[in-house]
Amino acid sequence: MRAVHRILINRDHARLWYGQAISSVGDYVFSTTLVLWVATVLAKDQSWAPVAVSGVIMAMGLGVLLVGPLAGVFVDRWNSLRTMLGTEVIRGALVLLLVVASLLPADTLPIWAWLTLIYTVVFALNVAGQFFRPARLTVIRDIVTGDADRARAAGIAQATAGAAAMIGPPLAAPLLFTIGLQWALIFNALSYAVSYVAIRSVRLIDDQDDHEAAPAVRASVRAEFVAGVQFFARSRFLVALLVIAVIGQFGTGALNTLNVFFLIENLRASPELYGYVGTAMGIGGVAGALCAGRVVQWIGAKPTAWISAVVGGALVIVYSRQTSFVSGLVLIVVLTVPIFMLNTALTPLLLAAAPKRFLGRVVAVFFPVTQLASMLAALLAGWLAGSVLPSIDVSVGGIHFGTIDLIFAAAGLLIVLAGIFAWVALPESVSEPEPEREPQPVPVPGSGSEPVPGSGSEPARGPVPEPAVSQRRSPS
Repeated sequence: MRAVHRILINRDHARLWYGQAISSVGDYVFSTTLVLWVATVLAKDQSWAPVAVSGVIMAMGLGVLLVGPLAGVFVDRWNSLRTMLGTEVIRGALVLLLVVASLLPADTLPIWAWLTLIYTVVFALNVAGQFFRPARLTVIRDIVTGDADRARAAGIAQATAGAAAMIGPPLAAPLLFTIGLQWALIFNALSYAVSYVAIRSVRLIDDQDDHEAAPAVRASVRAEFVAGVQFFARSRFLVALLVIAVIGQFGTGALNTLNVFFLIENLRASPELYGYVGTAMGIGGVAGALCAGRVVQWIGAKPTAWISAVVGGALVIVYSRQTSFVSGLVLIVVLTVPIFMLNTALTPLLLAAAPKRFLGRVVAVFFPVTQLASMLAALLAGWLAGSVLPSIDVSVGGIHFGTIDLIFAAAGLLIVLAGIFAWVALPESVSEPEPEREPQPVPVPGSGSEPVPGSGSEPARGPVPEPAVSQRRSPS
């Protein structure tokens, strides 16, 4: 057991990981099950079935975009562990609500009512995830120190997500079609219970003291949100990280959106083989995430980030020139390694750049913006391939380009540019500006606590209500 804890950095991080590993598998089972149920039961043989399935995906993304930016304000106020515990209670209850509804025959409710219920639950689960993610990063910041170990923690998290992506979806179909929808949903509800128990065993004395000792005053949500955005905007380091991530998302977004068409048109393979592409990406992702911690320890987080981006982008360009399934599959594994190393290396840089009291708000700006970039990249890639460049056939320097491979080559170039930008723009050390002035706290009625004008004291952060508003990651 001690050896396992050393691999997983320390005991508290290991406990956090145990719960998240089970929970991540449950999330993939849940999301895959809903997609299959909508496509094969509710909208079976209907022309609008793809639109109904896309509604599930849109409900996930809207939770991130609409709630994510404000969630960080509350996470910065609340006790991180209590926030995570409350999240698991809320998410488990939401899934159990869907379990109860699924006990009814499918024809009991009209299709629009079923879809509305599913979209609402998925949206609420992803809203919950916007509270869980920054709270979890705050906890990791406290229990894991140093860039190398934080990169290891991020790598372990990404490797776990990659493994869950390979394990969860194959479990969903047998659960749904063999023993029923209810059991697939119950599996996810139980995963939240496992996560709750694991989080409950983590001890953060400093975090609890910091929140419990806070005076009973707090600034308005708007004032704290604005203070967080201003802090982010004045930080050269954070802005540079965000630009790198956004550029990278525009590159990888095209790859994710058009890969199935590249498989058919350029690699001349059957669409039935597309599942192997996902497996190859999972293998490369796990390898890259696990290697990142060691590489960061050797050369540092910043060099790991920019070198990984340049190498990954160059490999995407090479991938765009492939014409056989086997060589394309090998390139997918290889190019995914540096891309996951880039994602992993950005995490310790983000944690180092954000003071603890602003971490929730920093994360709540960073991830929704990158999520929006990913969605826009998918839309842009589809628009270019379907409307602007539907049948392009050009040669540059004797090299032939068609529609999909031209877009992929441009995507690879974007990722290379993100790496060059990281090399030039990221400062060697993190030196973050403090807010010029904290938002003025407002006394809570009856508290007897009055702030002293002009004292410059930090706004208080009230404790989170016992498992009331809290959350975790999204089942995407």
